[in-house]
Amino acid sequence: MTRAEAKERNRRALLDAAFQVVSRDGYRARLEEIAERADVTTGAIYSLFGSKNGLVVAVVADYLRPHYEEIERAVPAGLGLLEAVDAFARHYRRMCDALDALPRLSLQITLLDMALHDRDLGSRLAESIRAQEAHLIAVFTGRSHNGGTVTPQQAQRLATALRALFVGLGQGIPLGLAPGADEQFFADTARALASGMSRVDHDADTS
Repeated sequence: MTRAEAKERNRRALLDAAFQVVSRDGYRARLEEIAERADVTTGAIYSLFGSKNGLVVAVVADYLRPHYEEIERAVPAGLGLLEAVDAFARHYRRMCDALDALPRLSLQITLLDMALHDRDLGSRLAESIRAQEAHLIAVFTGRSHNGGTVTPQQAQRLATALRALFVGLGQGIPLGLAPGADEQFFADTARALASGMSRVDHDADTS
């Protein structure tokens, strides 16, 4: 194994180990246990990620990247905005029934708890999540809607609103707090949100 290969192996092992430990223990996660699970020293964590917070931020980016890549594949090019939002909503609802739905919910709640305990971590997590969300903004930008084309600013507003909507619904489903929230419900709700986008932006511009 070359030095570069060993470094990548250690990085991957630490990300996987940190995901498991952080999902379980949150801000109480111990670097010693993460390093032990990855079969490296704690010094490797500082060498590769700079700090515990750096490792946590890297875990979130590593976790979200394939999630947004799946969204890009699930929403075909050429669809209008409402059709694209519909496809995204249905894809998100199917994820709520996936095998990793409960671990994903656990990680969401754990990260929120960690962010509340550590302001620096909270700001770094928000920055990382915004960077990944740029992929979703790009998915909606340029789509046709109401005789026009969705701008990056409109797509950003819509992505923020959809994230809030689906995170709330996604947390409610495994807890039994969203009865009847099937694919059609997700799609109808998301379409209603997107349909009012131009009106909302016009009102904001003239207020």
